Amino acid sequence: MVNMSENNAPELLRPIKVKGLPGDSVIIEADADERSALAARFGLPSIGSLRAEIALEGRGKAIRATGTLKAAIQQTCAISGQDFPTTISERLDLRFVEEGAVNAAQDENVEIEIELDAQDCDEIEFSGDAFDLGEAVAQTLGLAIDPFAEGPGADAARKKAGIVGEGEQDGPMAEMLKGLTKG
Repeated sequence: MVNMSENNAPELLRPIKVKGLPGDSVIIEADADERSALAARFGLPSIGSLRAEIALEGRGKAIRATGTLKAAIQQTCAISGQDFPTTISERLDLRFVEEGAVNAAQDENVEIEIELDAQDCDEIEFSGDAFDLGEAVAQTLGLAIDPFAEGPGADAARKKAGIVGEGEQDGPMAEMLKGLTKG
């Protein structure tokens, strides 16, 4: 789980009441302040856009949230250290369950109708009469960011540093190996 900002307040707070779940899609779109706070949280130079379209469906003591997350971010290249733009398009498949509902049912040997395998969706517990869909979207974004992303200047930075990548035949060691294979 990713830590929230220093004051532990969610940057993308979007509480959804459990009672009377909307039948249509919920759209979560981060404003400039929210994107700035999320960029700081995830160590990104900036987030240009963040939008999630999510369908909610109540099933017994669980709520399933499915949809897509799309974001345009600036990321720092792991090789060159230069910022570059990239996009994220991530499928969302979340299941919100009342805190203790799964454990209580298992303790009492009560059958719970679950149509999904644990690998099919992420399960998030909530308490009270609402759950925070925005924080779930923020965490999905955090997990989708490639911490070792390489920008367009990565190859030039490698070459400048004398690092040979896979399949490259440059440098003194490559020349020596070429000599061994001849004759």
